[in-house]
Amino acid sequence: MLLNMNQMLAVAKKNHFAVGAYNVSNAELLKSAVEQCEADNAPAIIAVHPTEMAYAKDDFFAYVLQRIKNSKVPFVLHLDHGDTINNVARAIHNGFSSVMIDGSLATWEENVAITRKTVDMCHLVGVSVEGELGTIGQTGNHIEKHLQNGIYTQPEDAKKFVEETGVDTLAIGIGTAHGIYPSDVTPKIRIDILKDIMAVVNNPLVLHGGSSNPDEQIAEAVKTGISKVNISSDYKYAFFKKAREVLSSDEGWDPNNLFPVCIVEAKKVVHHKNALFNAIGKAELYKDLDPWRAEYL
Repeated sequence: MLLNMNQMLAVAKKNHFAVGAYNVSNAELLKSAVEQCEADNAPAIIAVHPTEMAYAKDDFFAYVLQRIKNSKVPFVLHLDHGDTINNVARAIHNGFSSVMIDGSLATWEENVAITRKTVDMCHLVGVSVEGELGTIGQTGNHIEKHLQNGIYTQPEDAKKFVEETGVDTLAIGIGTAHGIYPSDVTPKIRIDILKDIMAVVNNPLVLHGGSSNPDEQIAEAVKTGISKVNISSDYKYAFFKKAREVLSSDEGWDPNNLFPVCIVEAKKVVHHKNALFNAIGKAELYKDLDPWRAEYL
């Protein structure tokens, strides 16, 4: 069942769980996320970064849509970190039910303008829009600077941004970063900032950089009120770690021999995340939801 993000996260917010957003760029990663979420009876978001969309090509998403529309589990097909109106338009053309427009590195005025333009366009066709305010940093060479001097989302700014843009969901900066953290770095999610934002913003809130954070911090963020958590690096790392192991000991290269064990490892991570987000079994909460219900008209 295909939903937009408003439909998906309204239920999650009301029932105090979070929905995992799993980035995909090929059939094996899609299989890992979709099949495990079906096994867990957990709602999920299939997320695609613009670079992943460019790599996979438009025809791939016809298959993705067919697969998730025919599932008993509710899914959203979501553009992750769209950075131009062209990316948004391409996602809509490919049948995405939700988009993110990320103007967080631009000026306030530029971020508001591109987000508002995206909202106006997407709401005409029932597509939800996620915006971002505050800096969600990168790992690697940037990690220390980000964690020491990260640009956290200010509650008063979040309230103003939502009001000025009409955005449906908001990704906030509260101490996470994208990717796998170095072994000597321990991230700290600022639950105090999350609570302050929730006091003035009623929209569902999104946590990017959900990979590699301590489970207890993610669980606390979900319990406090985060409705969507983005996962990419964690389950891809498990997939390709297994692929390296197989290839190092076996010269075989047939995908049907290599990938099944990699998918098993990726599924273990997806299952763990669904449990962490309190999402297992929550697909039942959507069984009476009409996926064709108009949201914006």
